[in-house]
Amino acid sequence: MSSIRVLLVDDHTLFRKGLAYLLSLYPDIEVVGEAENGEEAIARAQETQPDVILMDIYMPRMGGLEATQKIKALMPALPIVILTVSDDEQTLLAAIKSGAQGYLLKDIAPEELVEMLRGMARGEAPLSRATAAKILAAFSRQIHQDPPPPTHHLTQREQEVLSLVAQGATNKEIALALHISESTVKNHLQSILEKLHLGNRVQAATYAIQHGLLDPFPSEES
Repeated sequence: MSSIRVLLVDDHTLFRKGLAYLLSLYPDIEVVGEAENGEEAIARAQETQPDVILMDIYMPRMGGLEATQKIKALMPALPIVILTVSDDEQTLLAAIKSGAQGYLLKDIAPEELVEMLRGMARGEAPLSRATAAKILAAFSRQIHQDPPPPTHHLTQREQEVLSLVAQGATNKEIALALHISESTVKNHLQSILEKLHLGNRVQAATYAIQHGLLDPFPSEES
């Protein structure tokens, strides 16, 4: 199995070096580069071609959200995960709108971070239940003037999968809940993204929460 190649972007040298050391303890994780601001991140991303970027938000010269937008414009398929101390709801929403495919707080346990990275290699995205709850809380306080887009073109099973994604469930958890295989979950997710014209799993979760598609009781149908 090939290693997961990670680019670290953070202006705090001690934190960045410490994280690089921790990740080096796992044989399936490889830190291929580091950057201390958004401008450096853009250059390092193109030089190193990582599998994922762990991106801080508040940095000099260019912050993480602007850097995320610029990197996604250049490399749309490159997953970027925000790793920050801020749990502010508006910052979370801004990160998702900028194209980030995950949002983690810096107090995360190293083992949990590594599992998140491994999940990304399996096609998942770091969206914890706590993050999903914050998205729900933020959207519940917003007034939407436009009616939600129709979802009748999603199958019942796709709506169930989308609901569980929005609740922070992993592919494995979705498969267990719906009594289907993980590969089937992946196929449903791909179909959902194509039908809703969305770019990634986090955007799909946000869509589901925004339009009230959460259903804690999936059916038993296959």
